[in-house]
Amino acid sequence: MTVCASTNEKQGQGVTLWLTGLPCSGKTTVSGLVAGQLRNAGSEVELLDADIVRQNLTKGLGFTREDRDENIRRIGFVCHLLTRHGVVAISAAISPYRAVREEVRRLIGSFLEIYVNCPLEVCIQRDVKGMYKKALAGELAHFTGISDPYEEPLKPDVVLFTDRETPQESARKVLHLLIASGYFPKEAPLR
Repeated sequence: MTVCASTNEKQGQGVTLWLTGLPCSGKTTVSGLVAGQLRNAGSEVELLDADIVRQNLTKGLGFTREDRDENIRRIGFVCHLLTRHGVVAISAAISPYRAVREEVRRLIGSFLEIYVNCPLEVCIQRDVKGMYKKALAGELAHFTGISDPYEEPLKPDVVLFTDRETPQESARKVLHLLIASGYFPKEAPLR
C-alpha cells in the first residue's frame, strides 16, 4: 500500500486518527501499519499507543471512569497540539466512553474516528497478556468489556472488522478514509 502527497487544501494540515475499540481488538496493530505507510509517503506522523502513554504521560491514573476520561483528555490534548502543527496524530486507545471522545473531537476539529470492531470472544482469544482471564476471574476491576462498559461510536468515520479483515485490509480502509476526507489525493495508489 502506498500513499502519495496531495495538492488538496487539506494537504499539510494535520489530522487526528482516533482508533477506538475493545482491548485486543487490533488498534495497535492497525495503527502501526497506517503510521508506517504514512511515514513512507513523507508524512509527519506520531503514534500515541495507550500502553506507552500510560507509562509516560498518564502514570498514576487508575481505571475508574474519571481517570479513564482524564487519560483520554490528555491524549486528546497532545493530539490537538500535534494536529494543529500539521502532524498526523494517531491515537490507539480504548477510549470506552462516547462523551469524552466527542469532547476530544470538538477540541481537535480535524478528527477521524475509527471504530475497531471485534467481537468480545475474539478479543479474549487474542489476549496474550492474560488481562481478560484476570478480569473474568474478578482479579481486575474496571476492565472494559467485562466489568466496565464500552460505548460503541454512533457515527464513526469508518468501521474496521478486525475479526474478518487482515490487518493490512483494515489499514487500507483507514488510508482510503484519509483520501476520501481530502488529506491525500484520490489518485493515490494503495496496495
